[in-house]
Amino acid sequence: MSSQRSLPADDFGIYYVLAECTDYYDTLPVKEADGSQPCSQGVTGLRNLGNTCYMNAILQCLCSISPLVEYFLSGKYITALQNDCSEVATAFAYLMTDMWLGDSDCVSPEIFRSALGNLYPAFTKKTQQDAQEFLIYVLNELHEALKKYHYPRRRSHEKGPAQRCCRKWITTETSVITQLFEGQLNYSIVCLKCEKCTYKNEVFTVLSLPIPSEYECSLQDCLQCFFQQDTLTWNNQIHCSFCETKQETAVRAGISKAPKIIIFHLKRFDIQRTTKRKLRTDIHYPLTNLDLTPYICPIFRKYPKYNLCAVV
Repeated sequence: MSSQRSLPADDFGIYYVLAECTDYYDTLPVKEADGSQPCSQGVTGLRNLGNTCYMNAILQCLCSISPLVEYFLSGKYITALQNDCSEVATAFAYLMTDMWLGDSDCVSPEIFRSALGNLYPAFTKKTQQDAQEFLIYVLNELHEALKKYHYPRRRSHEKGPAQRCCRKWITTETSVITQLFEGQLNYSIVCLKCEKCTYKNEVFTVLSLPIPSEYECSLQDCLQCFFQQDTLTWNNQIHCSFCETKQETAVRAGISKAPKIIIFHLKRFDIQRTTKRKLRTDIHYPLTNLDLTPYICPIFRKYPKYNLCAVV
């Protein structure tokens, strides 16, 4: 089997590559085969409820992520459920149980769609919807239902630009979703007049990557384009607190906290002035050992590599 695959263009504009960190493993519940047929855990179809391919594709990806499967099938989610917003998470758990431990070759996600549709009615319509929006809404609702509150500890004073740049990210809300999918970007912002540097942190769940070629490129090419230094001029100038006015700046992003599961969204549409066009670029991506070391903040001591676990 080749260690590379490519994403060809199709009628949809959104692609996702979900990759699981190679040093993160979990033991999944096992159901015994009955001897009459081979065991195929989790290999279960989802019925199309009328233009719901966007929903089924995202659900199949989420229900194939090892630590998320283990969390729901083991029943750990039950003790974390918030009573006022548990409907979506409970329906998701039942769906995952049917897919992994049920006897059917195909199951209906109708109950899950109904639960999410009570909050977002657009998803109950029999029309094609945006897969990115659906993914973000699902992850957000699961987080809200399963979150726990943690009060941050006091930190000792950190000195030096490296510590200010990459100090540890602290949140007051955590859930299985933040533990698996959330990472943090750090932006270094250099004023091109006074040359002073400031830093800004930004939490991410999905990285939206530009496509730098019209014909063919790799996922690493997209990553390099995203993380390259950008100069902000004219209307994009940023206010410099040292100069006390807007100035041209050089901005570069780096990863200061790598998630266990990283999601890449490939931006298939290019907007130039008033024109919007589809990029039909073939994008090659590795099946194993995607190395994010070049984009990791220097003081970050872990250099994760990722294996492909799902594609939309």
